[in-house]
Amino acid sequence: MVVNASISSFSSFFLVGIPGLEVFHCWLSIPVCLLYVLTLMGNGLIVLVIREESSLHQPMFFFLCMLAFDDVAIASTTAPRMLDIFWLDAHVIGFDVCLAQMYLIHTFSIIESALLVAMAFDRYVAICHPLHYATILTTPLVIRLWLVSVARGAIMVLPCPLLIKRLKYCTQNVIRHAYCEHMAVVKLACTNTYINRSYGIFVALSVIILDIGLISVSYVKILQAVFRLSSKDARSKALGTCAAHICTILITYLPALFSFLTHRIGKRVPPSLHIIIASIYLLVPPAVNPLVYGVKTKQIRDRVVILLLKKRRKSPSPSRDLDM
Repeated sequence: MVVNASISSFSSFFLVGIPGLEVFHCWLSIPVCLLYVLTLMGNGLIVLVIREESSLHQPMFFFLCMLAFDDVAIASTTAPRMLDIFWLDAHVIGFDVCLAQMYLIHTFSIIESALLVAMAFDRYVAICHPLHYATILTTPLVIRLWLVSVARGAIMVLPCPLLIKRLKYCTQNVIRHAYCEHMAVVKLACTNTYINRSYGIFVALSVIILDIGLISVSYVKILQAVFRLSSKDARSKALGTCAAHICTILITYLPALFSFLTHRIGKRVPPSLHIIIASIYLLVPPAVNPLVYGVKTKQIRDRVVILLLKKRRKSPSPSRDLDM
């Protein structure tokens, strides 16, 4: 017997984890844990290096610091909850906590996308208008871009939990996912979810189309400027400064697009594969971005080496300890 009940009848949801792979949850927790540790260590090191080295106090590296903080925030809203499920079988999550997690995940994801646009603009100015770089990308402008990124994400996602609160749920409170994702929660409702689905599609498409469009325009202008350079070394150096950003764009957007499309049109995609890809979208970029920028950006790579060598010299050797 199905009895219609308002959402207030459910005080919590049940997060399945990864459907069909429950017996492997313990093993799946290993990469999740490693990725989260790498995220904390890698992004923490990036922020420390930029903070300690005054020569890195430039817009490009300020944006990188913002990206590092956002990556840690994304991973921290997802990984601990997943590890609770995998390690402790803590599948129950409060309704309000679920909505808060959903809101934070999508907000931080939109902020990250905006930061990638800002970083593309930074590369455009640096390559196409190098003589005016300092006058265009001033510290106040960098701060305003950060505030706009945060405000856009916070405002665009806010209607999602508010619209979910108006839905009615009948008997189903089991979320077949490893975390509270917007569409995974909406699909449980037994009333009309047209507004929720439409708004979710509007947010996703507007962010993807606008941000990828702006990034594409920036790189078209960059390529036009680069190929006007007469020196092959100059062209190579100019493109090299964009390599890390391009890698980050691919790592971020490809899993995001796959996750978005499988929710809407990928009916034959196994739920386990969809959830794994959705988790990769949230956990892999935050862990990989510091490695990409550490390897591809010479200034950061050199400063990390110097920082590690300084710590190594400061640490007392075993022979000195024995002499004492």
